[in-house]
Amino acid sequence: LTSAASGSFVKLVLTLATFVTLNLPVLQVENMQLVILNDYEQMSEFAAKFVRRRILDFNPSKDRYFTLGLPTGSTPLGMYKKLIDYCKNGQLSFQFVKTFNMDEYAGIPKNHPASYHSFMYHNFFRHIDIHPSNVHILDGNAADLNKECEEFEKEIHSAGGIMLFVGGVGSDGHVAFNEPGSSLASRTRVKTLAQETIVANSRFFNNDISQVPTQALTVGVGTLLDAHEILLLISGSLKAHALHNAVENGVSHMWTASAFQLHPKATFVCDEDATLELKATSEENVLDKAMKSGDQDEVKNLLSQLRYVAEQKYLGNAQSNQPTMMASEDGAKAVMKNPESSMLFEGDILLTPAQANAILKDLKQKFKTARRSLRRRR
Repeated sequence: LTSAASGSFVKLVLTLATFVTLNLPVLQVENMQLVILNDYEQMSEFAAKFVRRRILDFNPSKDRYFTLGLPTGSTPLGMYKKLIDYCKNGQLSFQFVKTFNMDEYAGIPKNHPASYHSFMYHNFFRHIDIHPSNVHILDGNAADLNKECEEFEKEIHSAGGIMLFVGGVGSDGHVAFNEPGSSLASRTRVKTLAQETIVANSRFFNNDISQVPTQALTVGVGTLLDAHEILLLISGSLKAHALHNAVENGVSHMWTASAFQLHPKATFVCDEDATLELKATSEENVLDKAMKSGDQDEVKNLLSQLRYVAEQKYLGNAQSNQPTMMASEDGAKAVMKNPESSMLFEGDILLTPAQANAILKDLKQKFKTARRSLRRRR
């Protein structure tokens, strides 16, 4: 799919998932998954289990290291705590793991309390069994910062690339220090920080903007996309707009996280607060709230709307033996190449009869449940 079509593809698959997998936390978006959990604690536990499972499945050894990309910030702290527990309980070892951190400030000592060297040491590395020589963090005090960035890329390449890169997403969609406007093909480089970033990060520098470094070293978007697998963590309502733009709109250099729509194996894991602006879940949320409030008229109205949407957009396909063609010219060409898969519908996606039947079955059950709820309230 083109990048323009990709956002629409994401949007509709997520919409389908609200009907088909309403009670499941995982929504499949082509190769990308969006995992929605109740709160930060559950999100952190999922992320830690995800990392642990990838390392264990890889079965690293002294001749075959697992390479792990890591972030800083408040979002991954819960994940780090649980990974530490796994290590202390003998459920996971980092003895044959090499880590590569995303970024570091330029011009502050490694032992500065706000440096990412300090952050990683105090919050993670000193608590696990990783050898210091296997920890790779950019040196913001290198004599030649550009050369330092080049060498970092070479180290990643020499290690065989990153197997799993874990990252956080900022409220403006940034990942690492790849702020809005960053090239989606960028590599590890020196970045001059935006004023908004400096102000936001001043909380780590006694709220004194003058103490915040104006430059940082960061992996590029292209560096991240080269990883075998991506896990992005998004928590809180302040990140809701970023998540919406990352998964429901097209790929844009103004929303760095949206670039991972292009990755063949990316997972976004978030808590419920971060989903507040997702269009794909809005109908579900409104219906749930209406049912809980006991507003029968509102519930009836919403059920009517859902039925109309289902019948108009999806259920017609269930009556035929072949997928119904409702696609743009580009969509038609794509379907011709792969007629058995979910392709384009209304210019963006096409449902197979089996999928349409699954939606029909799920909707019927949902309507029955809602009607029973209404009868109990009368």
